[in-house]
Amino acid sequence: MPDLYWPILLGILGLVFGSFIATVAIRWPQGRSAMRGRSACDGCGKGLAGHELVPLLSFLLQRGRCRGCGKAIHLAHPATEIAGLAIGVAAGLVAPGWEGVAGAVFGWLLLALAALDLAAFWLPNVLTAALALAGVVDGFFFAPGRVDRVLGAVIGFGLLYLVAFTYRHVRKREGLGGGDPKLFGAIGLWLGASMLAPVLLGASVTGLAVAMAMKLSGREIGMTSRLPLGTLLAIAAFPAWLYSVGV
Repeated sequence: MPDLYWPILLGILGLVFGSFIATVAIRWPQGRSAMRGRSACDGCGKGLAGHELVPLLSFLLQRGRCRGCGKAIHLAHPATEIAGLAIGVAAGLVAPGWEGVAGAVFGWLLLALAALDLAAFWLPNVLTAALALAGVVDGFFFAPGRVDRVLGAVIGFGLLYLVAFTYRHVRKREGLGGGDPKLFGAIGLWLGASMLAPVLLGASVTGLAVAMAMKLSGREIGMTSRLPLGTLLAIAAFPAWLYSVGV
């Protein structure tokens, strides 16, 4: 298949996956399944027809509102669809072929985890395990080598687990969620030990930028304020993959 087709194909798949991920991020924390029942408006419960489920296009044609009740469609839907599209296109451009497909899967799993952590401060073990397993499979076909990946998993998990353990015993309260070390370890399985420092630096800089934006908007920021570290790690990890493949 010509190289130009890969970003197009993965971009279209990204729109579809992004739409599904948005639904999962809204329903799963509420104990609702995204796999059962018809898609419906989150406001009035009206069942959605096929033409109302086209990613991005339906949102634009409906001007961001439900045709039944007029309530605004949650912005998580178009935002996540755009993110899924961007991940697919970027992976297809940087690595046209099956390596790009693998990178897109990496990005979409990160997107799902980031969306759930942002929505509910929750990193489900089943998704983190899927990310780790996909990283193991990827290691059989593409760089970095398996030793670097195993080191990345051990160091990534161990580093954040040590931070969480130390904070808990010094401050007598939780500082990191239990899913953050697992996510960083899974990222290490994909990127290897050598890319963990740039990912952590990118997540930290992004977190500082978010905190500054919150402060400038008038929101109070204190020692007990929470930011979803998993979301920040996910945001930093996919560009790190793009860089590692592109160089």
